[in-house]
Amino acid sequence: MTGSFAKENREGDFQMSNRHLLVIGNGCGGTEAAFAARTSGWEGPITLLGDERFQPYHRPPLSKTYLKGEVTAESLHLRGDVAYERSAITLHAGHRAQAIDRKHRKVAMSDGTEIGYDELILATGGRPRTLPVADALPQKPSNLHYLRTRTDADALRDELRPQRSVVIIGAGYIGLEVAAAAVRIGMTVTVLEAASRVLARVTAQPISEYYEAVHREAGVNILTNCVVEGLETRGDGRIEAVRCSDGTRLAADLVVVGIGLIPNSELAAEAGLEVDNGIVVDDDLRTADPHIMAVGDCVRQYSHLYDRFVRVESVPNALEQARNAAAVLCDKPTRPTGAPWFWSDQYDLNLKMVGLSEGYDRLVLRGRPEDRSFSAFYVVGDRVLAVDTINRPADFNVSKRLISERIPVTADLLAASDVSLRDLVTSTQPSIASSTART
Repeated sequence: MTGSFAKENREGDFQMSNRHLLVIGNGCGGTEAAFAARTSGWEGPITLLGDERFQPYHRPPLSKTYLKGEVTAESLHLRGDVAYERSAITLHAGHRAQAIDRKHRKVAMSDGTEIGYDELILATGGRPRTLPVADALPQKPSNLHYLRTRTDADALRDELRPQRSVVIIGAGYIGLEVAAAAVRIGMTVTVLEAASRVLARVTAQPISEYYEAVHREAGVNILTNCVVEGLETRGDGRIEAVRCSDGTRLAADLVVVGIGLIPNSELAAEAGLEVDNGIVVDDDLRTADPHIMAVGDCVRQYSHLYDRFVRVESVPNALEQARNAAAVLCDKPTRPTGAPWFWSDQYDLNLKMVGLSEGYDRLVLRGRPEDRSFSAFYVVGDRVLAVDTINRPADFNVSKRLISERIPVTADLLAASDVSLRDLVTSTQPSIASSTART
């Protein structure tokens, strides 16, 4: 076996330190934290815990290629089997942490065992927000689906079949990605959204209108301003119809709910750590307890880029936080936090979003929506807060720099089709402005 942490190389290394790093949560953030700690120089034992029985895997494909059957479960794995052994990381899949004893630095497990730690990283992620009218039912209907885990995706994939009807509650990323997959295989698809437009929480109205039009063109029925009032069930407990507050009744063979994510912060809260829409951490990802850090979707951290506390549900953000947490543990330099970014694949459209748009006062479009390739810039003053790009990877790459480096640029320059975005980050503003003025 090769590698710096191959078995024949480990014994001498680990005699240098018996300090135990325990990571709770084996999603992308937790898994990356474990491996990054090892490569950053952590010499003691590392244990990675996860309550799912599967090897750590990528979640984003669950609502995209995996749901459509285009990739296998094995292809989702974050690392190969041998990687854990080579890096001397003990993986415990299917083990749930139940309580943290901060005084004695122990974690009680659901099976009654305890695991001690010297340093602890919480990467507990989040869980789907549930539908209140469904929670009021005596039991969860077998044809009611949420989508967060591989088990969720497997159950949903088994029910996606041609000629069946699906009602999707929630027109965010998950809801629209499922809608795109379902309509393509010949299902009757209806999307219900309580807000006045799709993607209302994350995009401006022109983007919402564009995506709504694309879905309608594909055959998806979208109902906005639609509040779900009840679920009608059969004798066997399965849902047969969804009722809205305006009296609309929609028959359904299955129902999918995608109405947001709740951070899994209870373990931290019960341990006496500060929790406020997520586990509160400082610039070094540390909680109020100097021996406990947190990373990923469960974390609320102050953003110096946006001058406020934020909780970001993003794989790239989780990976970045994981690497920085590992660097802090090993007394290595951390990397500056960049603008958070996200992506969604629907039909032939690749939507990439960078930054947080809250507070913008002007929206600038580049490109032509009718060409299925354009970008939307969220601007306040001479600063770009966020950018949505559709099938424009070059715009996305430049936008990450515009936002993260706070490069000043006016809305007029962004709107000028004869000005290259790349010039905005490689040239001085005065020279671009003057050259534009001459045209």
